[in-house]
Amino acid sequence: MSIAVFGSINIDLTTYGARLPRPGETLHGDRYAIGLGGKGCNQAVAASRLGAPTVLIGRVGDDTFGQRALADLRSTGVSTDGVLVDAGAETGIAVIGVDAEAQNCITVVGGANMAIDASDVERCRGALEGASVLLLQLETPLDAGLLAADIVRASGGRVILDPAPAPRGGLPADVLARVDIVTPNETETELLVGLRPGNPEEAARAAGMLRAQGVAAAVVKLGAAGVYYQDAESEGFVPPFKVDSIDTVAAGDCFNGGLGYALSQGAPLGEAIRFAAACGALSTTKAGASSSAPTLAEVEALLGGQ
Repeated sequence: MSIAVFGSINIDLTTYGARLPRPGETLHGDRYAIGLGGKGCNQAVAASRLGAPTVLIGRVGDDTFGQRALADLRSTGVSTDGVLVDAGAETGIAVIGVDAEAQNCITVVGGANMAIDASDVERCRGALEGASVLLLQLETPLDAGLLAADIVRASGGRVILDPAPAPRGGLPADVLARVDIVTPNETETELLVGLRPGNPEEAARAAGMLRAQGVAAAVVKLGAAGVYYQDAESEGFVPPFKVDSIDTVAAGDCFNGGLGYALSQGAPLGEAIRFAAACGALSTTKAGASSSAPTLAEVEALLGGQ
């Protein structure tokens, strides 16, 4: 079953050093890397690397970064038929700092991502109608993403929203009712419902508050502390996998790509969450954003060993 991803495409410039600079401070770093990024791009690569037929819908600029992004995407197996080259905008970029503890800070300049509108939905209607799962994020205009969600749900597919970057003050009242699953981390959960969960019990409370806003299933990611999930039929907690983390940049994106893949294969929610958690954990063992996405064999090996 195919997966559609409606979202952002960036080129990432990532620096690595002992610690992150304070305001006004200049530090010497150890190294840097340039590669694919953007939450939409990362999630598409994550799903594709697991073996799912995946189409990415978005925009890049008519520039060097856009050419690189398209070439790199094609090399991963992601279909770029839904990517428009926008001559009036620049390709999105992200400047990322990563410290020795694998923590990060990120500055994103949206560029062509912010020009996405209803015309992108219409030109890709066929791909959306054929998708079993749609992955959404908040690095592109929300109105267009929700139009894509409406098409997928009307065609019998499911929609997963990664509410990142979460807006201060939360989401408009009807947004969660137009998606099937929402997957915030601790910070995003606090912005959406006013509660920052630090353990499974608090995550359960937050998930209930999210479901009260109309979403069928809430998945609260607690970082290195695990994942809690809840829908009308089930709830549960997936403890963290033990891995040697070096870079957490795309952990959430690999989680969502893995979740989309597992659900597209018919897995029940709890099983899909455990699979997704393994994807997210494995991504922290590699440097970079899209480049950190694990293969199906790597995920199965981790699941079988823990």
